[in-house]
Order: sequence, then C-alpha cells, then structure tokens
Amino acid sequence: MTVAPDGTVEFSRRLRLDRLAAGDVEKSYFAEEGELAALAERFGLVALHALSGRLTITRPADGPVIRLEGSLSAEVTQTCVVTLEPFTSRIEDSFVQLFTLDDSGEDESEVFAAPEDEEAPEPVSGGAIDLGEVLAEQLALALDPHPRKPGAAFSGAYVGEGGDEAEEEEERNPFAVLKDMKPGSR
Repeated sequence: MTVAPDGTVEFSRRLRLDRLAAGDVEKSYFAEEGELAALAERFGLVALHALSGRLTITRPADGPVIRLEGSLSAEVTQTCVVTLEPFTSRIEDSFVQLFTLDDSGEDESEVFAAPEDEEAPEPVSGGAIDLGEVLAEQLALALDPHPRKPGAAFSGAYVGEGGDEAEEEEERNPFAVLKDMKPGSR
C-alpha cells in the first residue's frame, strides 16, 4: 500500500474483516474532490476528474482466502507523449484480487487459488482491507504509461529550424563517401 508523504492514504475506504461474514458483500465508492487531486498528483496526471468503483468481497465459510472482484471507472487528463498536449479519456477496468488472512507464510499449501487467478493471495495485516487503496492501485495499473491523444501521429525526428542541417550532417558522415562508390553511381 502506498501512502502520501504525510503518512496518509489519499483514498482510504477500510473494510474491517471481523464484520465480513461468509457470503458476498457489495460496496460502491466515489472519490471526493480532494482525494482526486491527491491521486492525480501521485500518478503524475494533469487531472483526475472522477474515480468510482464497485466491489464484491467474498469470504467463503470463514476461510483464510478473501476474493475481491471489482470494476472501476475513471476520467483522467494526461499529457500526450507525441504532441505534449493534455487530453481527457475514460478508463473502464475490471479486476480480481485475492487476499489471505494467514500471513504466517509457513504453510502455503493450505491456501488454494483458482487456476484463472494469476497472482498469489496478498496477506492482510491489521484486520482490514483498504478498498479505496485497492481501487487506486488498480487505476494505476489501468493507466496507459505512454498516453497518446486520439489522432496524434508521430511523424519522425525533427532535425531543426534549417533544412541545411540534414545535408551538413550527411557531408560530415564518414560513410557518405561510400554512397558515391557504389557500382553504377558514377
């Protein structure tokens, strides 16, 4: 879990596990204005306009594994890596995350995960899961690390103001002489 420099979590929604009975628990969360601004700063976004999530938490028969299935929706403004202009986009993502109450790590053979679940369960400490932080982490994973504004195209390297620079560079290139030595070029 990531915390802000002052030691707080930007978007905290803690679920105490002693209140989690067998069966499904459904929760919906919406980030508030201050939380959105703090998360935008944390993730290097121009702005985070909205973040919401729907979560279903399942703990079968008071077992050690807790399954969290969720979806998130966000509206973000990022800087285009091609044009360097800000642009706004929507992010919709769904995810599954497993947690385990058994954080001893001694007998991992007793924690079973379904084959479609890719990662091992994350141990829970402090008797609670911060569902807001889970949503924030999933948003970070869903963000495009190289955001491109729709329609933006990379047109190649920019040499400089004058067109003569490319010609000067070719003349200084030691292999430019070889171009004239090719058979049939004389």
